[in-house]
Amino acid sequence: MSDVKKDHSIGEGTGAVAGAVTGAAIGSAAGPVGSLVGAVAGGVIGAKAGDSIAEAVNPTEYEDHFKKSYTTASYYDSSRDWNDYQPAYKYGYETYGTYRGRDFDSVEPELERNWDTTRGNSRLAWGEARGAVRDGWHHIERAIPGDADRDGR
Repeated sequence: MSDVKKDHSIGEGTGAVAGAVTGAAIGSAAGPVGSLVGAVAGGVIGAKAGDSIAEAVNPTEYEDHFKKSYTTASYYDSSRDWNDYQPAYKYGYETYGTYRGRDFDSVEPELERNWDTTRGNSRLAWGEARGAVRDGWHHIERAIPGDADRDGR
């Protein structure tokens, strides 16, 4: 499989997962069947969003960019390493498509609520991860024409 196709598959997969989780949460108001329907619909929508993001921002290049630069970020803590920050950047990448068209500040409360269940082995609490998630989010925003936050951050 070519790297480009692999990167698009990764983008579709991360979008599908994020969309399914969001769809299930929204559908849960209608009970178990609503959760299932919401998860399926969210997964399909998320896969399409993930693929369009992968076209604008190659997931491998995205990770490489932050792996090379995270130690110079203002939020970097030298007692942490890449294994702590990588899940935060990944979270920014994976959730952007779900909330596309909304600014980071408006979705931050939801991102914060879900951080503990998505952070994997990262030792970062939300307050420490927030900057990396936000940087990842804005990196994608700048790559997609017409999709930048209104405040330009």
